[in-house]
Amino acid sequence: MTTEPTRVLSFPNGFLWGTSTSAYQVEGAADSDGRGESVWDRFCRVPGAVERAESGAVACDHYHRVAEDVALMADLGVNAYRFSLPWPRLIPDGDGGVNKRGVDHYDRLIDQLLARGISPLVTLYHWDLPQALQDRGGWRARETADRFAEYAAVCFEAYGDRVHDWVTINEPWIVGLLGHQLGLHAPGEQDIAGSVRVMHHLLLAHGKSVQALRASHPEGRAGVAFSLFPHEPHTDSEEDRLAAHHSDGYVNRWFLDAVLSGRYPDDMREHWERAAGPLDFIRSGDMSVIGAGSDFIGVNYYTRRIVSARQQPADGPFPWRVEPGRANVPRTDLDWEIVPEALTDLLVQLHETYGEVPVLITENGAVFNDEPGEDGAVHDDRRTDFLRRHLIAVHRAIERGCPVRGYFHWSLMDNFEWAMGYRPRMGLVHVDYATQRRTVKDSGHWYAQVARANAIPGPP
Repeated sequence: MTTEPTRVLSFPNGFLWGTSTSAYQVEGAADSDGRGESVWDRFCRVPGAVERAESGAVACDHYHRVAEDVALMADLGVNAYRFSLPWPRLIPDGDGGVNKRGVDHYDRLIDQLLARGISPLVTLYHWDLPQALQDRGGWRARETADRFAEYAAVCFEAYGDRVHDWVTINEPWIVGLLGHQLGLHAPGEQDIAGSVRVMHHLLLAHGKSVQALRASHPEGRAGVAFSLFPHEPHTDSEEDRLAAHHSDGYVNRWFLDAVLSGRYPDDMREHWERAAGPLDFIRSGDMSVIGAGSDFIGVNYYTRRIVSARQQPADGPFPWRVEPGRANVPRTDLDWEIVPEALTDLLVQLHETYGEVPVLITENGAVFNDEPGEDGAVHDDRRTDFLRRHLIAVHRAIERGCPVRGYFHWSLMDNFEWAMGYRPRMGLVHVDYATQRRTVKDSGHWYAQVARANAIPGPP
């Protein structure tokens, strides 16, 4: 009896194999080298805001362990690293004086990455707004978009000779939803009208920073990292199909259409005017700035949304309800459905809707809380299987014509996961927070083999 050989799935030449982090989640060193206070520093001091009253004050101490962690990335075989610049460390008050010690730190990080053959993908805003700007209205204030463009220009001037790929804003929907509508993230506001204003100003900040990049480094490339959720109706009823379409507009189309087409979808404009009042903060010329041009679509994908027409709560602003998922679907330790086929569908739909814009998977990962065993190793077979299945899903999308240029696993290492603190573990590298010892998990070793080969073993 002979066994069919496993088919090898090769990726395009130049494909980026990376990992992702964000400054507040890994760096620590909150009071070092002139860093200013961020909204997350303040939020973590609010009683009950974060599990076990944890914070990113120390996190993974990545700030002090850059050389060690860059060497770790090289051992993982990656050729790209997505990290964020912390606005409060570079410009502590949000505007005004630039902190040279902060600027110099990321100069060294970028140089160390390049020396190892690792390309930097730099995020300008991953949620750590300077508290000084929050005290002046934060993202509800239009001037914050202007301050962001100035901050972006400082970053382009400092690093644009070596950094060619920039994520301007990470997940504007999550910032609006969790930070300003539900109050679950910093700055902890609960104001639906304010959240829509915030999301518009975030997109305006994106557009203004792209203009700044074009002016100073026209060879640079920039895009938004969107938190995208494929939508599926709970049943085949027309009511559930319509509810899923509306929810897709709320989560996905509101942002994608604005950035890639220069307009907000009509159905969602009508929805927000009913739910939040007049959209008088959208000024003439704003949409041309927001839609001025993105060089890639950043896709942060974790799971799907199954939507029904049952409204919850009954008097809530949204005519849909997100259902808990399907039976017999595998789950992460955060109880999220594992549905890699939905990633393929999402990528193909993006290509069909928005054309030949290159795509980067800027985040994809899962919570599996495996700990080191008696042998000291972390045998996280579920994460390896998750990775394999999602990389196959990406490959299938490429085969169907979607121009995916890279994949960045979330995350490089276990880290501070916002309001959930340190309980969820999402890294390819295990971190013992008491000792800061790093241990590459089995999934990390597997990913290293894939990255070096630019290929994965596929289904037979």
